[in-house]
Amino acid sequence: MTTATTDAIREEIQREVSEHKILVYSKGTKDEPRCGFSMATKAFFEKFGYPFEFIDVLENHDKRQVLSEMTEWPTLPKVFIGGEFYGDGDILMPMADKGELQALLKKTFGE
Repeated sequence: MTTATTDAIREEIQREVSEHKILVYSKGTKDEPRCGFSMATKAFFEKFGYPFEFIDVLENHDKRQVLSEMTEWPTLPKVFIGGEFYGDGDILMPMADKGELQALLKKTFGE
């Protein structure tokens, strides 16, 4: 992958993250998750009632590589909230248990 390609992918990711208050890079779409972790992440966010988006990167190796480099997180899904990377369900579930995620979502959505 060339530097120009990497830069273009980084710009695309930054644009996508800025367009969605909750964005999940996943294996599969929101309508058709293609792994158990993506399915669990969908179910997790549905509980909160806020809009969220999935972007399927399963078949896009270059984008998956750039995402891993940008986040220093090797696995999918990768969750961004309010433009910030938060990890995956292993990070978000304890945040929710402590009430931290709910506060973050309220702040992100201006409540």
